[in-house]
Amino acid sequence: MKRKILIINGNPQSDSFCHALVEAYMKGANGTEVRKIEMSALEFDSNLKEGYKERQDWEPDLQEAMDQILWADHLVWVYPVWWYSLPAKMKGFIDRLFLPQVTFSFEKGSPLPKQLLKGKTGRIITTADSPKWYYDWFMKAPATHQLKRGTLQFCGVKPVKTAFFGPMKGASDKKLNRWLSKTEKMGRIDA
Repeated sequence: MKRKILIINGNPQSDSFCHALVEAYMKGANGTEVRKIEMSALEFDSNLKEGYKERQDWEPDLQEAMDQILWADHLVWVYPVWWYSLPAKMKGFIDRLFLPQVTFSFEKGSPLPKQLLKGKTGRIITTADSPKWYYDWFMKAPATHQLKRGTLQFCGVKPVKTAFFGPMKGASDKKLNRWLSKTEKMGRIDA
């Protein structure tokens, strides 16, 4: 049985290199059921106004997004690293959707949550203006760890593979095309 893949493009700009990476991944996963969410097309309040004290109703775009996340076997996140973090809209998307009783639940007497997304796998593809060595060694890959460990693995998504492309600034067409080819190959591997 073919995997059900959901690609989430966390870049709020519709004409970004992240969009090209999403298309390359989809091309590689040809023959597999692939759906995508474009952060640039979603309309929702990114502010989790009451925290976990009170459930904030989801806008239609968020309800549809959660339906897609629950449908998928494999979640692929593509996003730029901005200030060594996630883009604000993507962070708000996670804050609003990855909630107790939805993606995890606290169990009485246990310090660890029950992981409600168990059985799903993931991939994170990030871009940045920093070189990989600087992002990994000096900055300790904060935007990758935040999503991989602090969100996806916390909710049961395992394993989560990662890829980093950078520096974007001044990258030659040859280098951009090489990154697109690598992403297409990831799509074939994940399919």
